[in-house]
Amino acid sequence: MAFIVFEGLDGAGKSSLIQLLANDLTRSSMQHIITREPGGTALGEELRTILLRTDGEAPVARAELLLYQAIRAQHVENKIKPALKMGSWVICDRYTASSIAFQAGGRGISENDIKSLNDFSTDHLQPQLFVLLDLPVEESLKRIQKRVDGGQNKDRFEQEEKDFHERIRTSYLKQSKEDANLWLVLDARKSSEDMYKELKSKLIEKKWLKS
Repeated sequence: MAFIVFEGLDGAGKSSLIQLLANDLTRSSMQHIITREPGGTALGEELRTILLRTDGEAPVARAELLLYQAIRAQHVENKIKPALKMGSWVICDRYTASSIAFQAGGRGISENDIKSLNDFSTDHLQPQLFVLLDLPVEESLKRIQKRVDGGQNKDRFEQEEKDFHERIRTSYLKQSKEDANLWLVLDARKSSEDMYKELKSKLIEKKWLKS
């Protein structure tokens, strides 16, 4: 089993890469769950709607942070921990690194305060690997716009200015360098298939998958 988290800017291709990994695990008859933040539980999905909606009163930065932490506490206790206890792989779309990237990098809240809250909400549960799909902001915004052109609405974070997304990317790269053994950084300009080859090599190296 393994607990792996995928991080990155919107449009980086996390969903596609997660599905490729899940397909591989299914072929190998390895038990796994796919989950996400914000969300992951019934309560988490309700709060996700509040966080991402573009109408109504927007939460201030500290309230936004605390809503994410509430979602995470519920998620860890009711979904992630039970899955790990059963010996299942947990594949998660966003986790603690997103709080540091979005609320510290993006919103300017103290990184140390967020790390303390992350420890509290997760009961100190860390993934075994963060996979960062690194993408230049301009490319991220182009991909978001392509989805909008296809009929999908932007969420509250996708509507932020370019500088906001630049700060998020900078934070992600900083985190990946500070704890390099815990991170795998992939060039999200590559195809999902090429990125997955790199990811699979890392998982084989860690003896989590067989070649």
